[in-house]
Amino acid sequence: MLELHLPWLELAILTPMLGAVAIARSRDPERARSWTIYATGLTLLFALAAWEDFNTLGAFEAHDHWDVVSRVLGPNAIVIDELSAPLLPLAALLFFLTTLSTLRTKVRRFPFAWNLVSLTFLLAMLSCREPWGIILLLGLQAIPPAIELHARGRSIKVFGIHMALFLALLAAGWAMIDAEGDKSSHSIVAISMLIAAVLIRSGCVPLHCWMTDLFENATLGTALLHVTPMAGAYAAVRLVLPIAPDWALQAIALISLTTAVYAAAMALVQRESRRFFVYLFLSHSSLVLIGLEVATPIGLTGGLCVWLSVGLSLAGLGLTLRALESRTGRLSLADYHGLYEHAPALASFFLLTGLASIGFPGTVGFIGAELIVEGAVDVYPMVGTLVVIAAALNSIAIMHVYFRLFTGTQHTASISLNVRTPERVAILILSALIIGGGLWPQPGVASRYHAAQEIMSRRDRVLIDPENLDPATKTSGPQQHTQTTQQGG
Repeated sequence: MLELHLPWLELAILTPMLGAVAIARSRDPERARSWTIYATGLTLLFALAAWEDFNTLGAFEAHDHWDVVSRVLGPNAIVIDELSAPLLPLAALLFFLTTLSTLRTKVRRFPFAWNLVSLTFLLAMLSCREPWGIILLLGLQAIPPAIELHARGRSIKVFGIHMALFLALLAAGWAMIDAEGDKSSHSIVAISMLIAAVLIRSGCVPLHCWMTDLFENATLGTALLHVTPMAGAYAAVRLVLPIAPDWALQAIALISLTTAVYAAAMALVQRESRRFFVYLFLSHSSLVLIGLEVATPIGLTGGLCVWLSVGLSLAGLGLTLRALESRTGRLSLADYHGLYEHAPALASFFLLTGLASIGFPGTVGFIGAELIVEGAVDVYPMVGTLVVIAAALNSIAIMHVYFRLFTGTQHTASISLNVRTPERVAILILSALIIGGGLWPQPGVASRYHAAQEIMSRRDRVLIDPENLDPATKTSGPQQHTQTTQQGG
């Protein structure tokens, strides 16, 4: 396997942890905010450098340079491939923009150090292909939000029970897979445990209440950063998709489809902005799972594209709601607020990110949404129809909330509610990515299609001839790595 020219991955993972250590004992929230901006910004630069360095290799996957961690923990402890390469800078960007857009009025409430720890765990997970390493890091990601809930005096019972159940099912299911060894089919119990774990982490109905509880009780920034990278989808691609038989993928797709339509309908009737966002996100993240589990190159490409577009657009929508809450407090959707006159930039950005999330033409989500529908219709015609219905309900919900927040009355404020410079920078960055990705989609779609083809070929090798795989990792052995590298790009 090829190597990056410099150890970008290890630098990206290590930087936020060092930042967390530096500000852990600081009692000055302004200093903590500044250091967190520097740490997340530097992490973003390292992640972008890793992506660019990887692109120059023309391979499907590569090790980090020197690869100190992999020498200790195994060959798949830190790996960058076409699946994870864009996810790493996306995760770093979300943390950077969330910290940057945190106003000084909210710095005492936002747990900067613990969010840097979360970023370390997330980047480590996205760089890991070792199954037990992924499981461990998924479990560690639940710790910072739980600590914040406890520090705020809120109950962690709902969140803790769901995360514990998720981790227990995932670990037990993979332990059974390991015990069964390499074969083309595994026990129904083991596969079912993995499916249940992925569905819990993704917030699929009926085990979605942990997500609404998290958004109700944690700071909005922490809740956004915990869910928008879609760690459940990553677990599905790395742990479930390579070994799951067709019936398992159909089960995930059916439950995800039910969640997508149900959550879209629920988003229409919410009377509180945070709950609206939760159901909107659940609907879109379920569409990602549908694309991933259709198990065709076109459908999988659509799922991978929507994964990126939803991460950008709904993170932007969530940051818009967070900015509004920092000015007015929790927002009720039972009344009109008329905020457009006071914050036209936030109104425009809300509309842009909302439309991008549903795949409006000219935005980053358009191609991915079309590919999901096309891939689903080719396999299950009724599924494609219901995907369109879910998208239609989401679009109606977005427009309904837009009118509730920004029109309908004249809002009176004693201070200026317009965007501050850090918020303006975050808006401009996300707007450029959303519109640029819509006007020039070919590089992203080509990368996602190449990743989808490789994922499908590895799945076929597992189900047809498991002897070609490394028993420790359930991924291609050295011979397959060499062939992939020669055919990559």
